[in-house]
Amino acid sequence: MAIAKVIIDVSLDKEFDYLIPETLLPQIKVGVMVRVPFGHSTREGYVLSLADSSDYTGGRLKPITGLCETRANIPEHLVTLGRWMADYYCCSQEQSIRTLLPAAVRSGKIKPRIRRLYRIADVAAAESFVACNGTKPSAALRVDLVKALLAHGAQPADSLKSLVPAFSQSGLNTLIRNKIVETVEEIVRRDVFGDSHVLPSKPLPPSADQKKALELIGKMLLGETSSHVLLLHGVTNSGKTEVYLQAIAKAREMGKSAIVLVPEISLTPQTVRRFRARFGDQLSVLHSRLSDGERFDEWNRINNGEVQIAVGARSALFAPFRNLGLIIVDEEHESSYKQSEAPRYSARDVAVMRGKLEGAVVILGSATPSAETSYNASTGKFLLARMAAQVDNKLAPRVTIVDQRLAGPPEPGKSNFFSKALITAVFDRMRRGEQSIIFLNRRGYARVMICEECGFEARCPDCSVAYTYSRQRETLTCHLCGGVIPAYELCPQCLSPKIRYAGVGTEKIESLAGAVFKPARIARMDSDTMRGADDYEAVLERFRRGELDILIGTQMIAKGLHFPNVTLVGIVNADLGLSMPDFRAPERTFQLITQVAGRAGRGDIRGEVIIQTHNPENETIQYAAQQDFDGFSKFDLEFRQLLAYPPYTHLIIVHFRGEDESMVVEFANGFTAELQRYGHEGIRFAGPSPAPIERIKGKFRYMLVIRGSRLKLLRQALRVLALHRQPPKGVEVYVDVDAQSLL
Repeated sequence: MAIAKVIIDVSLDKEFDYLIPETLLPQIKVGVMVRVPFGHSTREGYVLSLADSSDYTGGRLKPITGLCETRANIPEHLVTLGRWMADYYCCSQEQSIRTLLPAAVRSGKIKPRIRRLYRIADVAAAESFVACNGTKPSAALRVDLVKALLAHGAQPADSLKSLVPAFSQSGLNTLIRNKIVETVEEIVRRDVFGDSHVLPSKPLPPSADQKKALELIGKMLLGETSSHVLLLHGVTNSGKTEVYLQAIAKAREMGKSAIVLVPEISLTPQTVRRFRARFGDQLSVLHSRLSDGERFDEWNRINNGEVQIAVGARSALFAPFRNLGLIIVDEEHESSYKQSEAPRYSARDVAVMRGKLEGAVVILGSATPSAETSYNASTGKFLLARMAAQVDNKLAPRVTIVDQRLAGPPEPGKSNFFSKALITAVFDRMRRGEQSIIFLNRRGYARVMICEECGFEARCPDCSVAYTYSRQRETLTCHLCGGVIPAYELCPQCLSPKIRYAGVGTEKIESLAGAVFKPARIARMDSDTMRGADDYEAVLERFRRGELDILIGTQMIAKGLHFPNVTLVGIVNADLGLSMPDFRAPERTFQLITQVAGRAGRGDIRGEVIIQTHNPENETIQYAAQQDFDGFSKFDLEFRQLLAYPPYTHLIIVHFRGEDESMVVEFANGFTAELQRYGHEGIRFAGPSPAPIERIKGKFRYMLVIRGSRLKLLRQALRVLALHRQPPKGVEVYVDVDAQSLL
């Protein structure tokens, strides 16, 4: 008896056993989509595994109805990966399997774009027709059509209209009836590159550090090393991308495919441009900015074996290659690799697991590796290749720390957001025709809106945060729930006109810069201004062509940008993130400062970085200014080991939320009491207690924080409690394994 275990998209986290009819036995494989009877209806599902027997005791098993022949199948190794994700990240199997396929492919609603072509059906008959009818006026149109198709090959109707001015469909139909011309259909790919072209590039001679890294990667590809994971720790501008390009070329020579992950969509066009320059159009692009049709075509190009390289953000990790040899995770430390919705997976960690399952090499690249990756490299779990020198042995940028506490109060009508040192440096660059980047990791015009008379603070009524003011749109926005209201002209509490804006965001910095740095050409890049994929490219292209003097932005300008004419980076408030109630705050601050500082001096002129701070003695600021990763890493890891935080433990956060706070608390306490039965002396429970941001979208939030090692049994119990125990109506519970934030 042949049994197929099928998962159906009904969110039950359960496989169902079905008999495989003999007629379907050769075609039923793991990952195939099938139609099955379910209750009183027929549903579609994926085969997760095959078996010879079933534990089902409720009667006779029903047979599979048939195959979904027009729907994409999932490669078996990806199904295995999906099942691991469901187990490890405490999510349902349906959620995990759904993640493996883009919605455009999974739904079946998107179809290939078909184009009808006309071509000669019988060359001899066509030539004879021209010879016999060439002088007949009544056949002139048909003769011209046949001549055009003989000369130019298969053509769509629009092209024939341009080739034959007197074109008529009836004349073409006559040729088809006489079997001189025939119609054929071809699939037309939706081209994600459009009309853009890039100049080809050739491999560059490797530096000593690059050569060592490539030699090690070569051994890894041959299976001659103890680990399949490499940390490529290279300072900014050390040539990591060139190592990626040459490593992919090595994998391709071995007949292997490659996946390249970048942390943000804004980096994808720049990365794709460099990879197209080296490999032509023989690569696919996968990210959320594509249309459904483009995503459908790109996925199928990979699935059909038409391309062997995929570049994209997080979801590109699941590209359906059958012969995967290399996975590259660029800027591996980035928090955007962690999915915020179920399944809450880390693309970096899942990449390591996919590499293990498929025998592929995984390269984790960063100038500022995460604490977890650094620790794994130091213990020998991952291999390590260091690239300590910049390309062409360029000097690291000069770094100056400016103590903003010494600036004193601003002069009437003026602001001291820009220090005198930064103002002088920017004007100096403008005089020399060079460019500057000004960085502040907070968008909006002002952080809060406060009344000087009564102390009223404009806060979102559904979330525990203040509104952010946008002067351009005259609105107050909550960046948690997305709520937007018109900005107040009078205090709604006391009707005073003395309502003002405190704090500063990138919109305000842009406004101030326009006044201070006249006549500078300035643009801003943050999630308020970059609404579409084309917005990123348009601004960066203007900057690349030298049409802008100053680029102002948030963390999206902190990494991946390579502009040789940028010689100055100003960091307006370097310690902005240090006050966050999160153990990763120092790490993220160090990474951001280091990454954005690396944008300066990538050309022939040495760069300069000016760090403005109110906390110049802070260890993180000092280590970042010195570009001392090893010193910071030692300092940060000692703190984490003392408090039993990752990488010395695993961190799991169970979130509870609901509109009725008492119900949330009662359920969270009961949940925690039951879960603690599966703990041991190596596991610490903290909470449940209110989250740092207590309300979002009108729902109260409580957290249970779990730290420890040997968590397999507890994770299994947690999965059952979270997925298979129904919480009270109005209460939600979800699990975040290897959480990246305590907020």
